Amino acid sequence: MTKKQAFRLLIFLIPLPVFLSQCLRSSDNHDDPRGQLYAGAATCASCHKDVYKSYLHTAHFVASRPAADNTIQGNFNKGFNEFIFNQHLKVVMEKRDSGFYQTSYANGKAEQSQRFDIVFGAVKGQSYAYWLANELFQLPISYVSNTNSWINSPGYDPKRVAFERAINTRCLDCHLSYAKSAPPQLPGFYDGVEGFEKQSLIFSVDCERCHGPAAQHVKFHTDNPGEKKAKYVVAFNSLSREQKINVCAICHSGATSKMVKPTFGFKPGDPLSNFMEANKTVTQQDYKNIDVHGNQKSLLESSKCFISSQLDCSTCHNAHVNDRDKLTLYAAKCMTCHNSNSHVQCKLTGKLNSSMLINNCISCHMPAFTSKSIVAGQAATLIHTHHIGIYPEETQKILAYLKIKTNK
Repeated sequence: MTKKQAFRLLIFLIPLPVFLSQCLRSSDNHDDPRGQLYAGAATCASCHKDVYKSYLHTAHFVASRPAADNTIQGNFNKGFNEFIFNQHLKVVMEKRDSGFYQTSYANGKAEQSQRFDIVFGAVKGQSYAYWLANELFQLPISYVSNTNSWINSPGYDPKRVAFERAINTRCLDCHLSYAKSAPPQLPGFYDGVEGFEKQSLIFSVDCERCHGPAAQHVKFHTDNPGEKKAKYVVAFNSLSREQKINVCAICHSGATSKMVKPTFGFKPGDPLSNFMEANKTVTQQDYKNIDVHGNQKSLLESSKCFISSQLDCSTCHNAHVNDRDKLTLYAAKCMTCHNSNSHVQCKLTGKLNSSMLINNCISCHMPAFTSKSIVAGQAATLIHTHHIGIYPEETQKILAYLKIKTNK
């Protein structure tokens, strides 16, 4: 019996008590799974309503969510709910009374079906996971936003349907705020399989991942409503440049960074080296070989703008606000240094009017390159590099486009 066959057989043989054991934790326990030091995002929202309302529209909020009709973006209508591998093999996305499912069919016969349980992402696309006992596995079909289409999950064999790719702590570290590890409850058919306590999962990248545990902060300000200075919580602006970058680098250092231990325990101000050995060097080729799990930290730090200034991630990004694709807004950040009084001006100054220059800073100096993993037919998914530099070929593209647009 092959591993694949054993895996399929196992699905039907798992004892019912294994599943029921996941539901025995008291629903009356409202303590944060991370411990008494944590308050939970709902508590933060009670005082910081406007900030929280804005945060709900950010990529961090949609990093993970329970699968539901309003969180799964793909189309389940007939004619749009299939991914065809070949004339004999396909996967159909199905909506049932018990939830949403991916079902594989070989020569018209249903082979395997698993439910959408967790949704990862919602910006460039989505991938999905299902529970098998207390272990998580990736579903074979993912979704791409720019073409509104289903795709074979990145890295999967294009000739077969795979339900057996395990999701481990490394994945959850960045897409969730917490997941408590537990001994896996299934026989070890596959290396690297981990178990998790289902009720411990805290979805999204929440307030306390960036600001630290806040229970003491909440208690103090509840007891002292007249005190306006924030106490017992990390104010991001109080961190050093390196510490600010490390908060972001915990997730934005590239998928190949060597992990020392799970990052759920990271708190703002902690040394990054306690949790990972982040990639430190990048090559010219790395500037273009980028992806959704790209090494933004090292790409940024290799940039002359970074080396010659004190900029950090928060110089351009406000984690509380959805500024996605607002290139003119980001260009305005560039102009705080590269203004008319600066000795470092764009070399196209005088060749193009100021409006064209300002509106195309990002397109020229942080161009979007094609994803190497998110592929949907002939449509490209584009992702901006975080190495700020000179890209002559991209500049020529912009100049050609502006010339055509101006002539019109």
